Amino acid sequence: MRAAVVTNTKFEVADLPTPVPGRGQVLINVTRCGICGSDLHARLHADQLADLATAAGYDGFMRSDQSVVLGHEFSGEVVDYGPGCRRRWKPGTSVVALPILRNGKKSEMTGLSTAAPGAYAEQVVVQESMTMPVPNGLSAEHAALTEPMAVAWHAIRRGRVGKGQTAFVIGCGPIGLAVISMLKAAGVRTVIASDFSPRRRELATACGADVVVDPATDSPWTANPKPGRITTVTDILDLGFEAMDRLRRVPNLPWWYVFRLAHTLNAGPAGPAIFECVGVPGILDQILTAAPPRSQVIVVGVCMEPDRIHPATAINKEIDLRFVLGYDPGEFRDTLHMLANGKVDPAPLITATVGLDGIDNAFTTLATPTHHAKILIDPTSPTTTP
Repeated sequence: MRAAVVTNTKFEVADLPTPVPGRGQVLINVTRCGICGSDLHARLHADQLADLATAAGYDGFMRSDQSVVLGHEFSGEVVDYGPGCRRRWKPGTSVVALPILRNGKKSEMTGLSTAAPGAYAEQVVVQESMTMPVPNGLSAEHAALTEPMAVAWHAIRRGRVGKGQTAFVIGCGPIGLAVISMLKAAGVRTVIASDFSPRRRELATACGADVVVDPATDSPWTANPKPGRITTVTDILDLGFEAMDRLRRVPNLPWWYVFRLAHTLNAGPAGPAIFECVGVPGILDQILTAAPPRSQVIVVGVCMEPDRIHPATAINKEIDLRFVLGYDPGEFRDTLHMLANGKVDPAPLITATVGLDGIDNAFTTLATPTHHAKILIDPTSPTTTP
């Protein structure tokens, strides 16, 4: 098969042996594969990423001097099965799969390890238990976005964003756009997006953002059409006085039980949900400084460098800070069906498609946010320019 192989940051399209599925594995023909921001990082900073992965307990991440087939956002068609499979689907069935393989008892990250070559290729091996048929005739292009959209869905679920809660999305690259799309699919009524790039702001609007801000000229924090009552720490103190004044007016009321009930129901005053989707040093501290009290900050952007924050700022505002990664199989399945049922439209994210010979050009193009968001790879396409 033909595949794009990266070694020491350089891509080469090569003829590789046809992959052989192992026990419990399925061989699929790749129909589409998305280029992910983590692929851009892995190409240039593989050793740094590998060190971080090792520190977290995974020692199989690619190294810069290894030859690796990237690609973990893909759709495809069933070709053949390895031993020990239930052979759930006929050859030719359209499928997607979580990008993870089990070789023996060891789990490997598809497209980010030499032990699990990815989908920048004509064929890729997937785990049968992690494979799902594509429903409702969903296109190969949209099905390939199940993986990045599942990342966004996981972030929203972990953030426990309510429909009436204002959500800020800081950074409108592919993951920020996916977060906007999934927030609107979840019914969140007010989504405010911020990005310096005019093109990305345009795409944010297409994905459903209610307010889009250029932070070079306007502040996202003052753009909320329905600002909450809590904007400063003193607002929380004022609410406490007002609550106690009202409760004390009720004769013989054990007012502390009202507070206990509020604690049980998590019904106290809350700020907005803020999704950090930039991943560069300094952004997180800027958000903590500007965010209203009782905000929840969900960190989705991957910062590859050491960063500094002022914890006392977050403490004084009692801000919740949550970091997210990936998704579980249930979230992946639910995302696939949300796409297939038309509950969320990923079309605005897709800005170009190239063949295997166009991957190097696509990576160069994605280094700047001028025109593109998500570029897909079609292994059968001759296109070399996004």
